[in-house]
Amino acid sequence: MTHRCDALLVGAGIMGATLARLLRQLDPALEVVVLERLPSVAAESSAALNNAGTGHAANCELNYTPQAADGSVPIAKALAINAAFEQSLQFWAALVERGELQDPAAFIRAVPHLSFVWGEANVAFLRRRWEALNATPQFAGMQWSGDSAQLREWMPLVMQGRRLDQPLAATRVARGTDVNFGALTAALLQGVDVRLEHEVVGLERSGRGWLVEARQPSGSTASFEAPFVFLGAGGGALPLLQRSGIPESRHYGAFPVSGQWLVCRNPEVIAGHNAKVYGKAAVGAPPMSVPHLDTRWIDGQRALLFGPYAGFSTRFLKQGSLWDLARSLKPFNLLPSLQVGASNVDLVRYLVTQVAQSQEQRLESLRQFLPQARGEDWELAVAGQRVQIIKQINGRGSLQMGTEVVSSADGSLAALLGASPGASTAVPTMLELLQRCWPERFASSAWQEPLRALVPGWGVDLAQDATQLTAQRARVNAALGLAVG
Repeated sequence: MTHRCDALLVGAGIMGATLARLLRQLDPALEVVVLERLPSVAAESSAALNNAGTGHAANCELNYTPQAADGSVPIAKALAINAAFEQSLQFWAALVERGELQDPAAFIRAVPHLSFVWGEANVAFLRRRWEALNATPQFAGMQWSGDSAQLREWMPLVMQGRRLDQPLAATRVARGTDVNFGALTAALLQGVDVRLEHEVVGLERSGRGWLVEARQPSGSTASFEAPFVFLGAGGGALPLLQRSGIPESRHYGAFPVSGQWLVCRNPEVIAGHNAKVYGKAAVGAPPMSVPHLDTRWIDGQRALLFGPYAGFSTRFLKQGSLWDLARSLKPFNLLPSLQVGASNVDLVRYLVTQVAQSQEQRLESLRQFLPQARGEDWELAVAGQRVQIIKQINGRGSLQMGTEVVSSADGSLAALLGASPGASTAVPTMLELLQRCWPERFASSAWQEPLRALVPGWGVDLAQDATQLTAQRARVNAALGLAVG
């Protein structure tokens, strides 16, 4: 028998969970079903070790503010990402206030965000970045220092044993966060109809919208039909989008990038560092490879990670197939994919170099952040798989580093492609999807009134209203327990 529902979401990660919870909040009468191919939710891109874990608010990620040729530092992208994360925070806070999310400390904690650089040119860049950001209401609390004593107070382990015969500088935002998106995903999906171990093997249009076939471990298939389908399956979204046959899918290809972490197992070292410290990416490195020394909370325990070290795999999912990339190549995206490879030689060279690294070479990278790091305290762990977008623009393939919603002309099907800063911007991204795919309901008072209560910052430029921005942050801090010092 075919199970009919109002919305069918493929992928039980943070994006699908956010969309499911938003739909339940905006219209509790809607029947929402989530299909997940793995035996548990949030086991791929949203899992704690697979995800970057930082609440990406552009506090410390230098790749969001690349220096222009004239030496200036554009901050528009940082402001947009910061505003998007604030909306995610507001939504989570509203659910906590309503008693629908329990124990926020299980998924979010206050952890300072720092950017740290060395060398005269990098220090000059960081100073210009701080001056530009600190002049805005959103980043008015950002601190700057080039004083070694102050830096030792902010990040003692990072400064321990460090040479002081070169310029050093850091910025610090006390109101940074560590987000366990795996735990958050599981909490958001409480009470939602989630079908685990259901792998989508068929997707085609039907009289009621879309007919979806899902294979179960027994080998049997289950059928679902819905007027709206969302493909939020991480790296697995592109093959499903191609399977749908919608014309919009023909504009995209994929560039998979794998990752690894060095994970600290020494409790004394872990206890000595309480911050997320981001540096500058190597030339040619993808944004996901910006090096950072990360305090994390995983399964209620404090952890310390460094990386990620990039690599290359033809898989689109960590638990995917080596044939994923080959199967995604079609006559319409083969040339653009080859063009991206030819025009990103530095990136390809960087990935090859990363794959060939020895453990000692990885430790040398770590020692740029922790000069006295000992090899016996750290072990290698595989991070998540990221699939960057290859998009045809003016007939040529272009590598896109962000996230993008792709939808059919009639709004009956949508997919999310790309990587960082996806998870942190899940709430505004899914609201934009609803606005595009459910335009009449989204514009109605029946949806707008609860939406404004859930996400007060939606459609509002809080950067232009410092009083309202301060009030919203105080509310969020209180609800989520983000006391900062």
